[in-house]
Amino acid sequence: MFPEHRPRRLRTTPAMRRLVGETTLRPRQLILPMFVAEGLDQPRPISSMPGVVQHTRDTLRKAAVDAVNAGVGGLMLFGIPETRDAEGSGAVDERGILNVALRDLRAELGDATVLMADTCLDEFTDHGHCGVLDADGGVDNDATLRIYAEMAVAQAEAGAHVLGPSGMMDGQIGVIRRALDEVGHSDKAILAYAAKYASAFYGPFREAVDSQLKGDRKTYQQDPGNSREALREIELDLAEGADMIMVKPALSYLDVLKAAADISPVPVAAYNISGEYAMVEAAAANGWLERERTVLEVLTSIRRAGADMILTYWAAEAAAWLD
Repeated sequence: MFPEHRPRRLRTTPAMRRLVGETTLRPRQLILPMFVAEGLDQPRPISSMPGVVQHTRDTLRKAAVDAVNAGVGGLMLFGIPETRDAEGSGAVDERGILNVALRDLRAELGDATVLMADTCLDEFTDHGHCGVLDADGGVDNDATLRIYAEMAVAQAEAGAHVLGPSGMMDGQIGVIRRALDEVGHSDKAILAYAAKYASAFYGPFREAVDSQLKGDRKTYQQDPGNSREALREIELDLAEGADMIMVKPALSYLDVLKAAADISPVPVAAYNISGEYAMVEAAAANGWLERERTVLEVLTSIRRAGADMILTYWAAEAAAWLD
C-alpha cells in the first residue's frame, strides 16, 4: 500500500499548481528604486548593476511612467547631487536634486502611484555617513534627527506620499512623525527601515549614489548576527508611529523578515538590494542561471517569508513578466 499519501497529485498540471499555489507575486507588490543625478545630460550606467542607471530628470520621468504603466506599486527615489557638504544641506534644499525630482514625478504621475523618498543624508554628505558628525568623528544621533525632520518636511512638500528614513538613528520615526504633523502633513506615511543591517551586499549601491563613505556604518546599522535586536528596533519604530516597516537586506535575512511579519500589525516591506541584484545578473550573464526564473524565484522567496511589498531593481521588468 506504500505510499498512501501522494502530494504529487496536486502538481500534475499547470492549472492544478496554480489552483493550490500558496504564495502570490503580483506587480502591485513591487516597488522600483530609482536614481536621479544632478548635472547629467544623458543617463549614466551603473557598472556593477547592469541595466540600472543614474537618470537625468527627463529620463527619470519617462522611466517612472513606464514602470507605473507596467503595474508597479510604487517608486522609491534617491538623489545624487553634484556637490556635497558636511551637513548634507542639499537634502533640505527645495532646489536640491531629490526634491526637484520629487516635484517632477508628482506633477507627471499625480496619485497614480505611491511616490516614496529616501529620507537619509548619506547621498548628500561629503563624508558619506547617514548623519552629521560630532567633534570626534562619530555620527551625532540627535543632531541628525533635527535635519531628518527638516528633510522629511521638504520631501513631503515636494510631493512624496511616503517618507523612508533609512539612517537607523534612534528616535527617527517619532521625530519625523511630529515634524510632519506640526506642519499639516499628517496624511504622509512613514516607511521605517526598522531592521537595516551593516551588510557587505550594499557594495553596488555605493557606486549607484557615488558614495563618499570612508570606513563603515557599524555604529548605527545592525550586526548581521543579531535577530532579537531587529525585533526590538521594529517594536520601537511601531511605537513611534511607523505606518510600514522594512527589513534590509532581504535574501540574507529571510529569517528576520519572517519574524518581523509575525509580530507586525502594519505592512512589511523588504529591500532586495543591489548586491543581491548584481549576483543574479552576473551569474545570468555568464549563462550559469536562467535569468527570468531566478528573478521570480528570488522575489517569491521574499514574499513567502512575509513581505507584503518588495523594493527591487527588477520591479518594472518583473511586473511585465507577471502581467
